[in-house]
Amino acid sequence: QVQLVESGGGLAQPGGSLRLSCAASVVSGFTLTIYTMNWYRQAPGKERELVAAITSAGGSTNYADSVKGRFTISTDNAKNTVYLQMNSLKPEDTAVYYCRVTGPYGGYWGQGTQVTVSS
Repeated sequence: QVQLVESGGGLAQPGGSLRLSCAASVVSGFTLTIYTMNWYRQAPGKERELVAAITSAGGSTNYADSVKGRFTISTDNAKNTVYLQMNSLKPEDTAVYYCRVTGPYGGYWGQGTQVTVSS
């Protein structure tokens, strides 16, 4: 009922920047209520981890310690879109990044977008 389309992944050099976007669209007849919009990542051989989260009401944010001060999560509520601005990228940021929205229906995952940080 909810489709999440991610974009913006790719290859960046250490110290570089990338901006991820995730747009939520709704199958007709379904009213989308969003509690939180989130970015997760999963590196090869590792568990999926929460990178950043933002509440739809109020815009409170939460970040993993490993990205604090480098990544910024934001939303355009009118477009049901969440962004992740990633600066000062490090090789250890290499992973597949997934967006997730939560609401009274539970949650939905995006398909993931690859981010590779390498020189």
